[in-house]
Amino acid sequence: MTDAGAHAGPIRAAGALLWRDGPDGPEFAVAHRPRYDDWSFPKGKLDRGEHMLRAAVREIEEETGLVPRLGRRLPTAKYRHGDRPKRVEYWAARPVAEAAFTPNDEVDELAWLPAAEAEARLSYPHDADLLRAFLDGPSRTWPLMIVRHGSAGEKHAWREPDELRPLDGRGRAEAAELAALLHAFGPARVLSSATSRCLETVLPYARRIRADVVTDAAFTVGETGPDRARERLLDLLGDGVPTVVCTHGENVSELVAGLCRELGEKVPDDPSLHKGEFWVAHIGEGALAALERHTPKSR
Repeated sequence: MTDAGAHAGPIRAAGALLWRDGPDGPEFAVAHRPRYDDWSFPKGKLDRGEHMLRAAVREIEEETGLVPRLGRRLPTAKYRHGDRPKRVEYWAARPVAEAAFTPNDEVDELAWLPAAEAEARLSYPHDADLLRAFLDGPSRTWPLMIVRHGSAGEKHAWREPDELRPLDGRGRAEAAELAALLHAFGPARVLSSATSRCLETVLPYARRIRADVVTDAAFTVGETGPDRARERLLDLLGDGVPTVVCTHGENVSELVAGLCRELGEKVPDDPSLHKGEFWVAHIGEGALAALERHTPKSR
């Protein structure tokens, strides 16, 4: 007899360790699920075709009624659920605004507890491991997001000035999805190359958060090279302001490598990006607390 579960792919889910400031330190949201009669951190399965960032935000909203702002990436939990492997991607997160919890079919009780009480309440060892991983790093971080512009057709087929080359249909779809994915990390200052394709890539995000897009020659191909782009990026570290930088493939690898070297971390084996992808560097206490790479589902 064939075990169908053995050939099925892993169950994919996303969630967050949701925390807030309490009178004696951080407090953590622990959810009771009546279906399983257990206590865990908010999480849920990805819908078909759903990006993990959107799933994490959606599941937290559905289970707790709170709108989260994602922080640094936390370790992935891997375990078996019945006869299938399960993989849950986690982030630290804070609620954008407090709200009264309303019990629902998935979660009938939400408790905000200090770390020791939260660990004692949790039903599963992998959730306790997640809590300890959070406590081992900086609680507060800010995101520095490096975006490569979306698809913009073929350069050799464009007869007008290159800075005017726009996104194509695929690139516009990537820009629309990027608006939601970047927004998972909250509002940010938006800096861009002065080319049409870069400006168009971050325009939907900027409109969503009601921010201006500021062009910067340091990130504009043809104006300066990767070294100047790297120097400008490192300048941004000093003010600690959440930032999105949209630039070109020629600059991305040096930006990521320079950031890692500056903060004393290993450079990724492949620091480049495909068009429409982005890196998120989570900076906390002057260090690189986490680095993650994302690809829009529209690709």
